[in-house]
Amino acid sequence: MGHYRIAKQITVPGCNNKKIQKAQTCQENGSLWDPSISAGFIDERSSVFVAFAAAQYSERYQVSIQIDKVDCSKMISKESRSLLNVTFEDGSCRVLHCKMLVKIQPFFVGCKNNCEVVSKNVTLCHNDPPHPARQTCIRLLLVLVFTCCLLYLLWRTCRKGPLNPPISAEKQQPEVLQVQERKRVFIIYSLDHPLYKNIVLRFCAFLVTKCGTGVIIDLLDSTRLGELGSIQWLDWHKEQIESSSDKILILCSRGVQAKWRAMCGDKQVFLKEDARSPMGDMLTPSLALMVPHFIRSKSFEKFIVAYFDGICSEEDVPSPFNITVRYKLMKQFEEVFFRILNTEKHEPGRVKQINGLSEDKYHECPSGRALHDAIQAFHAYQLEKPQWFEEELLESSDLEEEEVVDDVDENNKTFTKQILYCVLESNQVVSHVEIEETGFTVNNTELQLSEFNFSNIATFQQVNGI
Repeated sequence: MGHYRIAKQITVPGCNNKKIQKAQTCQENGSLWDPSISAGFIDERSSVFVAFAAAQYSERYQVSIQIDKVDCSKMISKESRSLLNVTFEDGSCRVLHCKMLVKIQPFFVGCKNNCEVVSKNVTLCHNDPPHPARQTCIRLLLVLVFTCCLLYLLWRTCRKGPLNPPISAEKQQPEVLQVQERKRVFIIYSLDHPLYKNIVLRFCAFLVTKCGTGVIIDLLDSTRLGELGSIQWLDWHKEQIESSSDKILILCSRGVQAKWRAMCGDKQVFLKEDARSPMGDMLTPSLALMVPHFIRSKSFEKFIVAYFDGICSEEDVPSPFNITVRYKLMKQFEEVFFRILNTEKHEPGRVKQINGLSEDKYHECPSGRALHDAIQAFHAYQLEKPQWFEEELLESSDLEEEEVVDDVDENNKTFTKQILYCVLESNQVVSHVEIEETGFTVNNTELQLSEFNFSNIATFQQVNGI
């Protein structure tokens, strides 16, 4: 008995066929997904990121990278994003190689855990080697040029004898500068510590004995300072500096920065050495009277800002001087001395130098050796006591009020009014100083330190109890 069943074999294409890729079932299996995988180094090649486009029907992805048969993988969720990023750090996987295999395992709603893995070989370094033929030509050309130069030099040696040095090389040889004119420098500093005070005095001795430079500093002019008073003494030297080529050297330190901030409204600073000194605090009136005047004038080049490297730092420089060069002593002392001489070290075709002032030579003379030892002693003290500066501070309750004694008679009175406006961490400073004098005359005799030597410092220290 027959039947009416008809059988026919039909081949249905897979979702890879473009005709049915847009079918709902195929889309739920990722038929239209194009991950567009990309990768690259971040944080100076310490990590690798992998970026790819998310699919519509997959919420989770497993991203793996394979380097030298070592696999590293991470799970990431879509979370309504269209572009996903995964970062692999060097600590969890060796990511410093240029070539790697990136694999992405999606989890579509149709195929779930059996979805097709997408992979891509990625090369992160693009330094392609030169073409072999081109590299060979370059090498042959270099060899040919070297051979020609060698033959030319041999030919000249045979015909004219030894080669003469080029003229340009002769001009570049350092030229020893002979100091012809005596210069003077006014030093502004802070009495941070007895050891730092010793450094300042040794530095003055080095300037005078080794460099032949006149030094103006309150420690070495206590007699005139006592006669005139601090403001008149500073004002007189300010006028001298204005009318001459003298320089102002500011030795920045912890105390200079602290007192500058105090002048700008920060907490007041009282140092033990200021309390011991017969002159008291000379730094604050120096900054208030001299610094603002020169900052806003054409005499700005008269300022030289420096600090002793190793015991001070660039953080000790007040903000108005951040716009100028900050020299490290004694590493850059030769540059500082050229500034004092108002001479350029580098000129077209020649370089000037002064014997015995470099960092590795200055301590070969007696005054330089004393300065070097003083710096090393304070450096060792700072290492032993990191809180040394805080220990040098005095509370206002520790200071005894002293009666102000006029240094002139009753008929010669001086009234001084100082107003200082400054903006902390700014280069803007405004200062106004008014001095009214009655029957007061300043002696214009120039202070000479030509006969000053190292023994004068010891004598000065004994007299003043330093």
